[in-house]
Amino acid sequence: MNNKIAVFLLFLGTSAAVVAEPGGRLLATGGASMVEGAAGGGIVPWAVLSGYGTRDEWGGAAFATRVDTGDYQLNTAGLSFSYANRVELSFARQRLDISTLAQTAGLPQSSLGQDVFGMKVRLFGDLVYDRLPQVALGIQHKRQDDFLIPSAVGANRETDTEAYLAASRLFLGAAMGYNLLLNGTLRYSRANETGLLGFGGDRRDRRSVLKEGSAAILINPRWIVGMEYREKPDNLNFAGESDWKDLFVGYFPSKRLALVAAWADLGDIATLEDQSGLYLSMQLSY
Repeated sequence: MNNKIAVFLLFLGTSAAVVAEPGGRLLATGGASMVEGAAGGGIVPWAVLSGYGTRDEWGGAAFATRVDTGDYQLNTAGLSFSYANRVELSFARQRLDISTLAQTAGLPQSSLGQDVFGMKVRLFGDLVYDRLPQVALGIQHKRQDDFLIPSAVGANRETDTEAYLAASRLFLGAAMGYNLLLNGTLRYSRANETGLLGFGGDRRDRRSVLKEGSAAILINPRWIVGMEYREKPDNLNFAGESDWKDLFVGYFPSKRLALVAAWADLGDIATLEDQSGLYLSMQLSY
């Protein structure tokens, strides 16, 4: 899928967000859109579903995100739809600018890209009202745009499917009177740099169980601050892969709009060290 189609889909979702009335769930309980399109934080999927639809209601979101570390720039845009607070479908289009690496390593291309198709199903529980945490099972099918560079550095596959299990809970008044959100995710994956460098490699080709987590405090109904952690595999011999971390602040002025800013620490990426920088995201929900 080319950039024009991705932009058109984003415009379509934005238009829907403008005309549709948000559903009946509480403000901010749909989270933001992570870089792979699913509802959650910035780098970790949560068990929540996008939008504000409750039973028999549709919901969803359109989003755009940019992460800039200086050496790399990641741009992502996508859409998600959910129904009855039970099933979520998502799509994200990612483009990673690697101009700095291309110059230093003499690579033939200055960008990498992939499409991410996702589905998430709420299995049981509720974020707020149930005695059990909300638990969801998700899958993400990822497809490379061009396998030339990933294959050159040792990746084995240009497309793959991974699964994750997430549990989320909002504890009312649990952090010195403020509401506390905790999320834990287990991902079963062999994606190199989330798939932007292909899947599997010359060091190892099997999937790994990877741990991810988020913790956030709702200062008030519109502001949330927190942190995230995402474990990464280490499949390629040419360069180690670092775990990701971020500190974020989210602003939800209404059910229609969410703005997220974060400082992302991505460690070493493809031989370039100490990659950290600003994460900015805008989401329109309905």
